[in-house]
Parts: sequence; structure tokens; C-alpha cells
Amino acid sequence: MPNNSTLKMKMLALWEILKQESDAEHPLSTSDVCRKLAARGIPCERKSVSTDVALLIRHGYEVRTEKVGRDRYYWVPDRRFSVPELKIMIDALQAATFVTEKKTAELAEKVAALGGSHMGQILQENIVHFNTRKHTNESIYYSVSELEQALLAKRQASFHYFDLNENHERVYRKEQKLYVVDPAALVFLNDNYYLVCWSTEHERIVSYRVDRMEHVSMLDSPSCPAAQIPEEEVAAFTKQTFSMFGGEPVTVTLRFANELMGAVYDKFGEDTPMRRVDEDSCAVTVTVQVSPTFWGWVFQFRGELQIIEPQELIDTYRSLLEGACV
Repeated sequence: MPNNSTLKMKMLALWEILKQESDAEHPLSTSDVCRKLAARGIPCERKSVSTDVALLIRHGYEVRTEKVGRDRYYWVPDRRFSVPELKIMIDALQAATFVTEKKTAELAEKVAALGGSHMGQILQENIVHFNTRKHTNESIYYSVSELEQALLAKRQASFHYFDLNENHERVYRKEQKLYVVDPAALVFLNDNYYLVCWSTEHERIVSYRVDRMEHVSMLDSPSCPAAQIPEEEVAAFTKQTFSMFGGEPVTVTLRFANELMGAVYDKFGEDTPMRRVDEDSCAVTVTVQVSPTFWGWVFQFRGELQIIEPQELIDTYRSLLEGACV
């Protein structure tokens, strides 16, 4: 007669086996269950399997059973995630630039396992490694953890901030002095993770790429009240700043060819109001932060997107065009 502890271990192992290795297309027979329990060092008699499964069902675990011939089969019918849902999550990991190659592989394996062994095998076999621009900062998970704690505790955070030179070496800003910031939100945008903060020095919202941070720590000092920025203001900030490069906010009207409508929606959002100018073009009025990132986005369309107003931005555009020619 098994004691209480042995019975609990058996029930836990039985549920793990059913949850991980069975589904409607891959039911486990009584013999399968006994063999898999034995592989874990847990003795099992055939006649006890149906009793143990009935106990699981009685305590709220969803297990289906069906008798086929002389044998009985068992499976867990529903998964938390379907194959398409898990595939989307794995592809998002692959696309995220800030997740290193090593961490991407580890996380993809964990996500695939959420679908059970059969789904997991299908997903693992169909993973396509398509992002070749992965960053190499392995400490990003520690950084995110510290920043998340600082946000929850409403405390300041500190870190060193760096760029990469032509030799892929870290070049620290502020002569490697610590940045001390008042965190407002963590934002995922354009394949990167950013910390949005309130800058007391500049009296405005600023942002930093998390993968460019090092030695991140939560401080004991509380963040200033201005750092408690409403979610809609954070969303507006991210929408204005494109790839999170600084610049002065300016309301600008853009005219563009019909073929660029998708590109404009992709950049400003599908709820952006548009107006028809003529049969071949439309216009939008949006608020942007004028920066190298903004100009890079405009220049890529080679005249198919034009700045209509304000005049000072048109003048700047012309100066940049003249400066690009030698």
C-alpha cells in the first residue's frame, strides 16, 4: 500500500505526463501511462490508472478518457495556447533585436514546450532563424528586472550608458559617469526595448535603449512625482519619437503618393486621419520629433513624400538636400 507521500508524487507525475505528452490526436493508453511512470521510478499497476485519473478529474483536472477495444486511452483536451499562438510568440522572439541569439534559443524552447511535447516538436522543427541583427548584451534580462522593480517601487534607477564604435567596442557616455533617472515605463518599439523616463534636467520625457545600459540598479531614492506619466502620454511620446531619437516636437503636414499610404499607416498608426488631396495623393497632419531618424524616414521615399508645412521645416529639408549633393 503506497504511503501518502508516494501517492502525491504519483498523482503529480501522472498529471505532468498527461498534460505534456497527450492531446486529442495523441492519447496515451493504460500501458503508455504505466511505462512513462515507471521511467520516472514510480511503480504503477494497470488497474490503478483509471482510479488515479478519476481522482484527478474529481479534483478539477480536465482529462478525457475513451475505451477502445480492451484498452482505455487518456488525454488532456485543451492547451493554454494553440500552435498558431505559440508560433506567433516564437516569431516575435526571433524578430526582437534586443534578445540575444542565446536567449532567443532558450526562450523559444520554453515557449514551444507550453504546447506539450508533440506541439513542441512541431514548433521546434519549424523555427526559422531570420533575424541576423541580434544584439550581444547578455545582461539585458538583469537590466529589465531591475528597471521593472524600480517602476513598481516608484524609485530612481542608475546605469552606465554606452554606444559601439567601429571596432564593436563599448564607448561610455558622460565619461562613464552614472545616469540617475526617474523611470516612467518600459516600452518595446521597433524591435528594441526602451526605458521612458522623466528628465528633471530638461523638464521633459526622455528615453534610453535598455540594451545599451550596463550595471543597472534600483536606488533607494523615490522617483519624482512627474515620473508618474499616464499611459496615454507614454503612448503619445513613443508615437512621436519614431525610433526614440531626440528632437523638438513639431506639427507637420505631409503629402504623399497613394502607393505610400501603407508606409504612412505603418509609421503613424492605422487610426491616423488622412485627407484626399487629388486622385493620386493624400495628406496627413501629425506631430513628430524632428531628428535624424525623422529625416531618414522622409528621404527614403525620394520625393514621393513632401513636407507641405511648416515653412521652417521645408527650408530645413531644402538645406539638407543641398548638403547631400557635392
